[in-house]
Amino acid sequence: MPVISEPTQFNEDDLYVDLRAALGLPLFLKCEGFNFAGSVKLKAATEMVNAAEREGTLRPGSVMVESSSGNLGVALSMIAASRGYGFLCVTDSRCNPATRRMMEALGSVVHVIDEPDLHGGFLGARIAYVSAVCASDDRYVWLNQYANEGNWRAHYRTTAPAIARRFPHLDVLFVGAGTTGTLMGCARWFWQQRRRVRIVAVDTVGSVTFGGPPAPRMIPGLGMAVRPPLLDESYVDDVVHVPEPDTLRACRRLAARGFLFGGSTGTVVSGATDWLARYGRRNLTAVAISPDLGERYLDTVHRPGWGVNVHGEDTLGGSGELAALSHPA
Repeated sequence: MPVISEPTQFNEDDLYVDLRAALGLPLFLKCEGFNFAGSVKLKAATEMVNAAEREGTLRPGSVMVESSSGNLGVALSMIAASRGYGFLCVTDSRCNPATRRMMEALGSVVHVIDEPDLHGGFLGARIAYVSAVCASDDRYVWLNQYANEGNWRAHYRTTAPAIARRFPHLDVLFVGAGTTGTLMGCARWFWQQRRRVRIVAVDTVGSVTFGGPPAPRMIPGLGMAVRPPLLDESYVDDVVHVPEPDTLRACRRLAARGFLFGGSTGTVVSGATDWLARYGRRNLTAVAISPDLGERYLDTVHRPGWGVNVHGEDTLGGSGELAALSHPA
């Protein structure tokens, strides 16, 4: 094991879960949650901060500010603490309580938006607040994960090549779509280096990223209320939209086999399951990217009864369904 002096220096980039036994699917799950920030967002955060330092945008006394549903906020909180910057995270009421507490424990200030913008939803309201803060004081530096090319370049440089090294005969890659940084970085790399790999974007129902109608969403991480500036659909072969009840079912199904993952992973696994059921073939090599683990979602996704008010108890399944998953035939 390495000896490190800064938390960004450790990130396990080569751990996969073979889901064939757990789900009966020819699917490998790339686990991105094994670092001190606990998610794939550490890569984008590090890339964007390093670029801002090289360009002189970040300097002593700067306060980073970012709109985040949670994971990028944790990653930037960690980097800010280790490098001596301030950090203000602008999030909204859907952010997990545990995630907010993690950012505050790392010394960051968390501002929670309670009311969505009339047209841009919670994201629009968060960005409006960020813009107002930056206009009020030139110490504030907005990295802007939604348009910052360091977001996708981090995955072009690290995530995609790591997958290609481990799976040289990869057929299909499933990537969740949030800001689309992970999606675009991986898609660009495989288009240029391994064009035969099929890129499938997995989004949540209610997200407008790929032109779907907006609808309320409870689970943070994937999905957008406005089209992501980084997205270039010409690099994407297929898109799968996953209803949130299916996300919860996937998370609970994985937990019943001992794998505790977050909502974004549940969405990606559910989307991959749907796609493979329709288009999969024998001896297919498929990989899905898991953005984070499940500990910070114990009060939400993994809490019994969570989501019932929105999606209904019958939709989510009661104890009978969980018991069946816990003792599969």
